[in-house]
Amino acid sequence: MTELTNRIERDICRGRGASSAQTGRFEKFARVAEPDGWDIPEERGVLRTEVATERPRSVINYVRSPDLPFDRSLNPYRGCEHGCIYCFARPSHAWLGLSAGLDFETRLIARPEAPQVLRRELRARSYRVAPLAIGTNTDPYQPIERQHGIMRACLAVLSEWSHPVAITTKGTLIERDIDILAPMAARDLVRVGISVTTLDPGLSRRMEPRAPAPERRLATIRRLTEAGIPVRLMVSPVVPALSDHEIEAILAAGQAAGADAASWIMLRLPLEVAPLWRAWLDEHYPDRAARIMARLREMHGGKDYDSGWHRRMRGEGHYARLIAQRFDLATRRLGLDGKTAPLRCDLFRRPPEVGDQLDLFQVNTD
Repeated sequence: MTELTNRIERDICRGRGASSAQTGRFEKFARVAEPDGWDIPEERGVLRTEVATERPRSVINYVRSPDLPFDRSLNPYRGCEHGCIYCFARPSHAWLGLSAGLDFETRLIARPEAPQVLRRELRARSYRVAPLAIGTNTDPYQPIERQHGIMRACLAVLSEWSHPVAITTKGTLIERDIDILAPMAARDLVRVGISVTTLDPGLSRRMEPRAPAPERRLATIRRLTEAGIPVRLMVSPVVPALSDHEIEAILAAGQAAGADAASWIMLRLPLEVAPLWRAWLDEHYPDRAARIMARLREMHGGKDYDSGWHRRMRGEGHYARLIAQRFDLATRRLGLDGKTAPLRCDLFRRPPEVGDQLDLFQVNTD
């Protein structure tokens, strides 16, 4: 591309994590920005967020991964406006014919009927209760939740049915739902994970451009725990030679804010994420790019990423072991290494609806 095109691309991508709309892996044709031949700067506005809607046939996704502590999840939205450049969920946009780059953070899909579909699936006689994970792919409290309210409506269903839920988020909008979450927490039905990647606001703004600042996330931990909602601090992802030196400081800040447990995951670069990450490094940290990639490849057998079970989350080798040892020492010192109480499944019930014939006796639906 010419310098003119590069300048145009930088202009329209202000406030975004990615800087390209790299074609998805299933597409036959590539979209490439080209100048029109006139040596005149082209005026193009900043890229805006677009939100489409879909009508899902089902919303509970069943997973069979030995790396994960849950077997089902729900996502109110596809794509995520937070724009975290490292997000491992970016390749999921390829299934929609969209790019893992700018499309993932600007062309979003809302699922407004998710609460009704969730209710229908919970009502099925074949359904067997287990904790439902929300926010494992895209953040349920990203900015568009303020207008759409899909996550809040899903929580209302889960609360009504006394269904256990584990939530992962960076979004401070979760504070809006304390009125639902606190009563659920009192019944051991909810646990929240708040991700803090770095305490450096400058690094956070470059790496996670539309996510709340680190201090604001810590304030969210404090507000949730003061309301009796248990919070796990997630040091995720750990970025070699960029944020790895902050592990102990992040854990200490999270513990001071009220977190009662902690976990970590190494930076993951599946599929389209790897070239997006390398381009981001070249733009923002060219002096460290080679070192960061060398560390990652050292943990993945010479590749940018290894998706194998039991390796993809933390890698292997000397550096991965060193990070794990540092994390373990710090969590023991801070009291964040204890086992958390399991979420209760025995309270789950199917509330009666109009037209139902009520049972004469209470029936255990486990």
